[in-house]
Amino acid sequence: MSDDIDMKVTFAGIEFKNPVVTASGTFGFGREYAEYFDLSELGGVCTKGLTLKARLGNPPPRIAETPMGMLNSVGLQNPGVDAFIENELPFLKKYDTRVIANIAGETAEEYAEMAQRLSGAGVDIIEVNVSCPNVREGGMQFGVSARSVSDVTRAVKRRSGVPVMIKLSPNVTDIAEIARAAEGEGADAVSLINTLLGMRIDIKTRRPVLANNTGGLSGAAILPVALRMVWQARRAVKIPILGMGGVTSGADAVEMLLAGASLTGVGTASFTHPGAAIDIREGIAAYMRENGIGAVSDLTGSVEAY
Repeated sequence: MSDDIDMKVTFAGIEFKNPVVTASGTFGFGREYAEYFDLSELGGVCTKGLTLKARLGNPPPRIAETPMGMLNSVGLQNPGVDAFIENELPFLKKYDTRVIANIAGETAEEYAEMAQRLSGAGVDIIEVNVSCPNVREGGMQFGVSARSVSDVTRAVKRRSGVPVMIKLSPNVTDIAEIARAAEGEGADAVSLINTLLGMRIDIKTRRPVLANNTGGLSGAAILPVALRMVWQARRAVKIPILGMGGVTSGADAVEMLLAGASLTGVGTASFTHPGAAIDIREGIAAYMRENGIGAVSDLTGSVEAY
């Protein structure tokens, strides 16, 4: 990339070489995609969700295609945080890119324990997935309650040695309230949106297409919802935002930045085109050149709303 534009972003005190990162759950731990391009070309890699112990995930079928998107109920299949630190993190650290570790837990204490282990192992940022059942609250997701988000954020901040980013669920009444709850307990950043809760039914069998009945909807179809929520969150909090949800092109990414994001995440697009994140980065750069924008950070939050 030429030096005529500045793609660097300072996010939660960490410098990213460009604003494009991969979204959790869509990039594994980077090994498969490293066969297609140099991971050092990315601003950052966000790992698939990690839990304290290894998980096998949900029974199949657990992925289904939908118009302009997909449904998934993978169920956080992963090798566990310690296996990640031993086997996967050294691989990622070979590349000149930021490593964001996504964590999911059943209690605030589990989140805090994982954050301590991962920050000690050398990841750059902890992304806290609060779209997980809180077993002490009857199975309610942490992310749908401002109080639960506050509790998890507080617990993780106490034990993390690196910046903490809370990944917000879109399945809430007021995204601004949840974002403010995270900021109020010291979150260094927020990321949004996670998947929307969805469902499809096979009319031949009259059964849901997913064995878990419902799943998370991602892909191009959710971009307008993601943009709206990023814009609302930007007006509610001062901490930086990683915006994601339906970004499939450079133009989509520019929209996300204009809405208020400092970084943008690429997720489902990588399934149909492994090099999507690189194309999106180049699309942002092309827009900047065409419009005489010298620094990508100047785009953040610059939408002129009516």
